[in-house]
Amino acid sequence: MQHDTVLRQRTEVLVNDYVRSVYNWMAIGLVLTGVVAWYTANSVALQRLIYGNSLILIALIVGQLALVFSLSGWINRMSAGTATGLFILYSGLTGLTLSFIFLIYTSASIVRTFFICGATFFAVSIYGWTTKRDLTSLGGFLMMGLFGIIIASVVNMFVASSTMTKVVTYIGVFVFIGLTAYDTQKLKHMALTQPADVDGAVIRKGAILGALSLYLDFINLFLMLLRIFGQRRD
Repeated sequence: MQHDTVLRQRTEVLVNDYVRSVYNWMAIGLVLTGVVAWYTANSVALQRLIYGNSLILIALIVGQLALVFSLSGWINRMSAGTATGLFILYSGLTGLTLSFIFLIYTSASIVRTFFICGATFFAVSIYGWTTKRDLTSLGGFLMMGLFGIIIASVVNMFVASSTMTKVVTYIGVFVFIGLTAYDTQKLKHMALTQPADVDGAVIRKGAILGALSLYLDFINLFLMLLRIFGQRRD
């Protein structure tokens, strides 16, 4: 009985440490992205470098995609330090490419939307963690919705339809709300099923992967909400 109690307490500590690490790294990524985006938007030289040369902007976007795929697909082959460094690098690059929001929207509306997104994300994360409903089947449906959003967005770059933009935006909000709940539940499952004697480096890599998933959910939800609540500059 005492052995079971000790084991349960040890498991609870590991779960709490793992979850805390995930959200800490997610927060670090978001803060870094915000600081880099704000600094870039206030630097004429960086604006000219990024938005004055389409090749630079394309290279940044391709670099972001490469980092996401590398972390998602090959993180088990990396050291914990490499995975952490790539996540930090990705957060910084995202800040460079998202600096445009400070040029298009007012600072007040950006801050307001950030808090709306934060509150929504927090509430949905609690649901994802506490619900007893298995969201696994929902994940496949949401991924289909995500691919649909990407395809529709690419098509709309050529069509330039305001109606399609609104439809994609509102669908996107629901998709990323759903993905937040799904990824949170997946995070809970990972935390509860990790062995008690798991290596610290493995925990760090798992935390980075979890932080990346939630970071992507937050950023994309924020951008969708910004289209709705953002106030454009005159």
